[in-house]
Amino acid sequence: MTSEPPKAPPLYPKSHLLAASGIAALLSLALLVFPSSEVEAKRTSTPLEMETPADQLKQAQKDAPATDLGEDPAVPAPFAQIDNEDDQDKDTAQDTPATKPEPVAAADDTAKKAPGHREVTVRKGDTLSKLFDEAGLPATAAQEVLASDKQAKQFAQLKNGQVLEFEISPEGQLTSLHTKLSNTETIRLVRGAKGFAFNRDVIKPVMREAYAHGVIKNSLSLSGQRAGLSHNQVMDLVNIFNYDVDFAQDIRQGDVFDVMYEQKVLNGKVIGTGNILAARFTNRGKTYTAVRYTNKLGTTNYYTAEGNSMRKAFVRSPVDFARISSRFSVGRFHPILNKIRAHQGVDYAAPRGTPIKATGDGKVELAGRRGGYGNTVIIAHGKTYKTLYGHMQGFAKGIHAGSVVKQGQVIGYIGTTGLSTGPHVHYEFQVNGVHVDPLGQKLPMADPIARNEKARFMQTAQPLMAQMDQEKSTMVASKK
Repeated sequence: MTSEPPKAPPLYPKSHLLAASGIAALLSLALLVFPSSEVEAKRTSTPLEMETPADQLKQAQKDAPATDLGEDPAVPAPFAQIDNEDDQDKDTAQDTPATKPEPVAAADDTAKKAPGHREVTVRKGDTLSKLFDEAGLPATAAQEVLASDKQAKQFAQLKNGQVLEFEISPEGQLTSLHTKLSNTETIRLVRGAKGFAFNRDVIKPVMREAYAHGVIKNSLSLSGQRAGLSHNQVMDLVNIFNYDVDFAQDIRQGDVFDVMYEQKVLNGKVIGTGNILAARFTNRGKTYTAVRYTNKLGTTNYYTAEGNSMRKAFVRSPVDFARISSRFSVGRFHPILNKIRAHQGVDYAAPRGTPIKATGDGKVELAGRRGGYGNTVIIAHGKTYKTLYGHMQGFAKGIHAGSVVKQGQVIGYIGTTGLSTGPHVHYEFQVNGVHVDPLGQKLPMADPIARNEKARFMQTAQPLMAQMDQEKSTMVASKK
């Protein structure tokens, strides 16, 4: 007979086990209701995979901070939205319609549609119609602007980087348009009862005197630039002194220039330069001076510091900054004819197309072909003097037999027509029908300051020359 093993007695009384079970249940409930900070942190840093969109919406509404922006509280805050749609349960996502925010218009579209002030910058290739479109205006508005006034066509003459400023009414209608043409000039169109009215605003800059000093090392152009002069100012300097200095052959390393000139200032900033007021140029040890003076009749010229005219009947060279390739000679070997032949002029070599200028006032006798000279211009300067310009590529507009020209006027362009081995101009100078060396000929002077103007001229010249000397002394002292 088999007997059953005896049952083990309970380790704890039944009442104790019941109490322990109750405590465990309470602890589980507490953990569910009040999760620890560690558990909560883990939940907020992971995707809300187990929550439905409805649960998320409720939680977002509960957690969202109070706001006074008038937002609909039914729309969840951005941080409550699920960024990755693949993480959602597909069935749940289909059953629960997603709340989609209103599409946000692009910044450019808003700028086009919203009324008010608009600024559009011109880019290469832009048209006025395109710029109006960028401002939110139709092409018909651009056409209306151009047809409003003859001067309004300036709005179509656009430059890269230029800014057009539009004023647009709440109804989307253009009320005004303006743009700056320069630092001192603005054009504007303003709509009135009878259409657009065109206005031009010009601000007059303050003119002050400025000083520049330079020593030529390589070229006048580079030295002028280092001294702070613009290209136009360097050319003005050449035009002032080119009666006495041949800038094609006379310039030497170590030549010195000093210049007093006008400086245009607007709102404390330099915006440009004006006329040269006084200048000094030392070339090969000889110093020349020039002072700008306007007489009582309103005529402006440059004179020496003593009142003699800087202007002569002829300038030395017909080409700016050219190289002399052949001089005046009675026994020159001709490179093409291969024989000794007198060279009755001076050859100035320069790139093809370089402008050629009349060296004096006169009347054109010939503008056409002339044997070995090729395309040639001959100018008569009264009864005594004649000049000839050969081997031209072509003639300037309006140059023909019988036309009257002024000193410095462009009459043609460097070429190689006729008997020529390279691009240059052959320049001849005749006195009473006799060829003379243009470089050695003493040129006739223009009239000096009139006697009744001399005292007034000296009141202008002496302070300018003194100021130029003072500026130079100050500059030299500062470098020691």
